[in-house]
Amino acid sequence: MEHHPMRAEALRTLRLDDTPLMLSIDGQAREGESRFEVIDPATAQPFATAPEASLAQLDEAVAAARRAQPAWAARPWAERRQKLLALADLLLQDLESLAWLITLEQGKPLPRARDEVARAAAQLQRLVALDVPVETLREDAQGRVELHHRPLGVVGAITPWNMPLVLCVPKIVHALLTGNTIVVKPSPYTPLSALRFAQRAQALLPAGTLNMVSGGNDLGRALAEHPDIQKISFTGSAATGRKVMASSAGTLKRLTLELGGNDAAIVLPDADPEAIAQPLFNAAFANSGQICMAIKRLYVHERLHGAVCEALAQRAKAVAVGGGFEPGVVLGPVQNAAQHRIVLGILDDARERGARFHAGGQALDREGYFIAPTVVSGLADDSRLVAEEPFGPVLPVLSFTDVDEAVQRANASPYGLTGSVWGRDVPAAARVAARLEVGTASVNQHLWLDAQIPFGGAKQSGLGSEYAAQGLKHYMQAHVVNAPA
Repeated sequence: MEHHPMRAEALRTLRLDDTPLMLSIDGQAREGESRFEVIDPATAQPFATAPEASLAQLDEAVAAARRAQPAWAARPWAERRQKLLALADLLLQDLESLAWLITLEQGKPLPRARDEVARAAAQLQRLVALDVPVETLREDAQGRVELHHRPLGVVGAITPWNMPLVLCVPKIVHALLTGNTIVVKPSPYTPLSALRFAQRAQALLPAGTLNMVSGGNDLGRALAEHPDIQKISFTGSAATGRKVMASSAGTLKRLTLELGGNDAAIVLPDADPEAIAQPLFNAAFANSGQICMAIKRLYVHERLHGAVCEALAQRAKAVAVGGGFEPGVVLGPVQNAAQHRIVLGILDDARERGARFHAGGQALDREGYFIAPTVVSGLADDSRLVAEEPFGPVLPVLSFTDVDEAVQRANASPYGLTGSVWGRDVPAAARVAARLEVGTASVNQHLWLDAQIPFGGAKQSGLGSEYAAQGLKHYMQAHVVNAPA
């Protein structure tokens, strides 16, 4: 297949062969011990290489962060805020190049990649507007008790491949705003945009404050085990999250884990199928279903089930799927070969169970890791597609007769990241939403995030939270000062 000219222009402008991206350690651009290939999921072919950091280089990055941390923590909060605001300007100034990199390495359409860079900058700006003031817990004749929050030290961050910048930049901001320094390891599937951002950020931050090392699973495990790191912030699958937790146990590190979702949405019998079809479709299929908080299970009252299936199927058949540089494309590929195989295996299981495919159900006949947007019904709750998080462009639509039954089935999952309820009677829908065992429950909306609202999962969807003052405090140590009168 002939690739779109915009892809060639992006590669030519970025000049990745001539100016390969580097590690960032102690304020310096450093070559790795070796380099590994980065695959374009739209072609299934390598288009660039990334530096593979050695364990010795990880030690150097942690040592640099440790040296830089006391002086960085000593700066006033307002000064740290201003330094970080300059990073938002950097993101916006470099938006086009970063977006090209995201489309090349992650696969999402270029307009969505531009949105990701802009959203990372916006989240940064909203996060740094927050403060964590000293709290007076008691003041009386006996004395004054204050609650302070102090930096932990060095934070290690491990970021995923579905949103290479928008899930990386906030971790950096949480750590640095609160007076910590940080060592980041981006996903080896999508390291380039994060490496570029960190490399350019070195001119704006003190040496050692932000370090970026790329590599594989061994590097991630070493980061989680490192004795000089006080906290790990990880976003990714629950299976990998358990490994991170186990690796961190030796030094009892603080943890923030944002893990899988398998999020449920419930459509009540008073909902208008045509009015909600597009928002439901967007919430399930955005980024080709590769969003932890996307709708993964849709429970629809039996009266509306057929109409909702048909409305979603129409949209699945009509949506433009293709390479991220092709004009008019809305959905891109699954990001990597391993995930592509997982999604196709889940579809095979659904087919064997006699599921009805209203749209899609197969890989597209083209190079790259493309799967047709798929709407499925007729599955039991113990099928793989319902019980597991597919993390691809696939949505099971399940029928229910009673709202209590729907809530029970939605809550039966070991996961509980977000959930939503859809209906015309908003107060009634809100009462149902309040019963969902999730970190965030919404009414007539699903995919939303605000950096000034805390976000975290229930059950096996994670530990702790990020965003808002509550999230910032997870990067700090509570410190009580009790002084007599």
